[in-house]
Amino acid sequence: MTRNDEKKIGRREALALLGATSAALTLGCGATPTGPTETTATTGTTGTASLPGTTAGGATSAACAATPNETVGPYPSLVDLFRSDIREDRTGTRLDLTITVVNTANGCSPLDGVSVEIWQCDASGNYSQYGSQTTRTYLRGIQTTDANGRVTFTTIYPGWYQGRATHIHVEVTRAGRSLKVTQIAFPDAINAEVYGSGVYASRGSNPTTNLRDGIFADSLNSELASVSDNPSSGYTATFTVGLAA
Repeated sequence: MTRNDEKKIGRREALALLGATSAALTLGCGATPTGPTETTATTGTTGTASLPGTTAGGATSAACAATPNETVGPYPSLVDLFRSDIREDRTGTRLDLTITVVNTANGCSPLDGVSVEIWQCDASGNYSQYGSQTTRTYLRGIQTTDANGRVTFTTIYPGWYQGRATHIHVEVTRAGRSLKVTQIAFPDAINAEVYGSGVYASRGSNPTTNLRDGIFADSLNSELASVSDNPSSGYTATFTVGLAA
């Protein structure tokens, strides 16, 4: 089956399924031999969305192309949380993440006034709102893009769970309609650096690299964040989401 033949599971469709099974789920690699299951679902359009001559998603490109669609994965938010600092009580290396949304139908011009939601696991591989974390809301948030198509979140560097490379989930919506669901990958070298220190050190490195990951293996250049700084001061990451609006 080609990527064009795969069916993307919508976020709202997934909520009912995940909600029905969440009570049976125990999150985090420390408690289960395998992590949450995700199935790849992408469009046939790949490539990093960027303005000519700029760097977006970790790659430099003169092309203006849509970011690949990916599975909604575990675990989409059950409530809308408009906020920029999504850490709550989660400890870990600080990550300041800026996401820029551009319109590939208009020369990758900035797309303002759309909602960008992110969700991720904590340093132990747990997601809020599911399993044993049903009442928690950490590491989830929504922001609205400004005139430059940008939103910024203050979070922690994501942890990992068995079977998946390190990642953050992203959904872009407008007036309640989903425009794009994708995922952000992080450089393997940075992952190894982070997981060797602080609250991450007890679990060690993520055994699943980006190129061994079922989501990122065929589209990594289009989904890789650009990351700078270091574990002691925290990291800054940027990522561009391209979509036809």
